[in-house]
Amino acid sequence: MAYTSDFLIIGSGISGLLLALKAARKGSVILVTKQDLSKGSTKRAQGGITAVISPHDSVEQHVADTLETGNGLSDKTAVELVSTHSAALIEELLDYGVPFSRNSSSTAPHGLSLGREGGHGVHRIVHARDHTGQTIQETLTEQVQKTPGITILTWHTLVDLITDHHRHTSLTQPQCCYGAYLYDRSEKQFHRAVAGQTIIATGGIGKIYEHTTNPSVATGDGIAAAWRAGCAITNMEFVQFHPTTLYHPRSHSFLISEAVRGFGARLLNSNGEEFMHSYHPMGELAPRDIVARAIDREMKLSGSPCVYLEILDKDPARVARRFPKISAKCTELGISIPHDVIPVVPASHYSCGGIHTNHTGMTEIENLFACGEAAYTGVHGANRLASNSLLEAGVFATIIGETLEQKPRCPVQEIPPWDDSNTANTEEWVLISHNKTEIQKIMSDYVGIVRTNERLTRALKRIILLREEIEHFYKRTKITTSLLELRNMGIVAELVIRAARQRRESRGLHFNRDYPEKDPAQAQVFSQRKET
Repeated sequence: MAYTSDFLIIGSGISGLLLALKAARKGSVILVTKQDLSKGSTKRAQGGITAVISPHDSVEQHVADTLETGNGLSDKTAVELVSTHSAALIEELLDYGVPFSRNSSSTAPHGLSLGREGGHGVHRIVHARDHTGQTIQETLTEQVQKTPGITILTWHTLVDLITDHHRHTSLTQPQCCYGAYLYDRSEKQFHRAVAGQTIIATGGIGKIYEHTTNPSVATGDGIAAAWRAGCAITNMEFVQFHPTTLYHPRSHSFLISEAVRGFGARLLNSNGEEFMHSYHPMGELAPRDIVARAIDREMKLSGSPCVYLEILDKDPARVARRFPKISAKCTELGISIPHDVIPVVPASHYSCGGIHTNHTGMTEIENLFACGEAAYTGVHGANRLASNSLLEAGVFATIIGETLEQKPRCPVQEIPPWDDSNTANTEEWVLISHNKTEIQKIMSDYVGIVRTNERLTRALKRIILLREEIEHFYKRTKITTSLLELRNMGIVAELVIRAARQRRESRGLHFNRDYPEKDPAQAQVFSQRKET
C-alpha cells in the first residue's frame, strides 16, 4: 500500500503533535507513531518546561544558564532562539488547554507556578505538578485527533527514508527525501509513505543502555535512518544520565524528578552524609552531569548500589500535592515519603546529539527536517539544562511548522515497493533478544557516566562484531519491529562510541579518565556521516 500526503511526520511526542497541528493548516498530514499516541518520552517528562515569563527573569539570564550548562558547545544563536520563543510557546499550550499548575501568590502571567531545577539561577519551570509531559501529551493528542486533514498511523515503524537512492537516480545530484518506508506491525506489511516534506521526531536512544528512564520505543530509529540516508549525526558522545531514578527491585528506572531537589531535597550517601556541596557550590542544584558523576563516585567509594534522597519538607499533604505520581509510586513500593528516604541511582536519560539541523530544523537532505530529541539543533551543547528539552522540542516544532510549504510529491509509481524477497522466517529470534541485551551491557559497562580509552576500544570492537552479525541476520530474515529496533540500536551505539573516542577531553556529559580536563582546542562539535 502507498500513502501520500503533503507532510509526513514520524513521531508523536510534543514535537510531532505540535507539528501535525501546524502542518494541517497548510496541507494534508500523515502522523506516524510506533505504538499508539500515548507512548513516548514526552509523557515521561515530569519536571516541566522552561519559560522566561517571570518578572524576576530575563532571556539573557536563561541564555547564560543554558550556555554555562552546555560547557562551551552550545550554539548561542539557537539558545537565544528557543529562549525568546519560550513565552509564546507557553501561551500556545495554554490556548490548546494544557492545565499548568498555578499559584495564587505567583507574579508570573496567568498566575503560573514556577519551579526551579539544577543549573537554573531563578524559578522558571512551568509545570503541571509532577506529570507535565503526560499532561501536554494528552492535551495535544486530543487536539490532533479532532483536527481535519491529519491521518494517524499507529503501530507503524520507520524502516528507511526514501531518497534518490531508492529512485535509482543519479547520486551525484543533491539528495532529496520523498517520504519513508513503513512497517505495519499489525498487518505485517510494508507501506510507502510519499510526501512533499518529511519530519523526523522519533525521540532518543535510551534503550541502548541497561538502565534508562526512556520508554521501550526509544531505540534511535530516526537517527539511524537519517545516518543511512547520508545525514550528518552530531554530538553523540553526550548522553545525559539522570542522577535520580528510583532504585527498587520492583521498579523499572522510575524517574524521580529534578524538581524534587528544586523543592529542597538533599542527597545522602550510604552513611547518611550529605555530599553534593563537596562537588559543586550549587549542591543538589548543580548541573546534572556533575550530580550524576558525584553519585557514581559515592556509590563506588562505598560499594553501595544506590544513594538516598531526603525530602526536607515533612508535610505529607504538601509533598503529595506537588509530586502526586512520585508519592503514589513510592507508597506502592512501601516507601513513605517524605518521612522515608528514597533510594536512587543514575540512569541514561537524554541524548544531546542527533541529526544535524540548521536554525529552521532543516537537515542536509532536501525536504527532510528533524526536531526533538532526534535532532541536534545546537541548544544543548555538551550538557542539557534541566527542562530545556520540552522547550527546544516545542519551539523548533513551531519554527518548522512556519517553514513548511506544499511541494510537488514524487509520483508513487517512481518509488519501488519495499523488497523483502530472498528473506525467510526463522526460529532464531532468541538472537534478537540476546543481541539487544549484549548492546545494553556493553554500553552500560564501557560507555556510561565515566569512560576510559580502554573501555571505549573494547566497546567498539564488540559493537562492530555485533553490527556485522545483525546486518547479516537482517538481510536474510523477514522483518519485524524488534529486528528493525535491534539494527538501529547497533548503529546508534556505534555512533556514540566513535564520537566518544574522537573527543579527547572531558567536557559536560563526556568524562574520560584518560583526559580528565577540558581542552579549549576541542571547543567544537564532531559530526559523523555514513561512508559511501
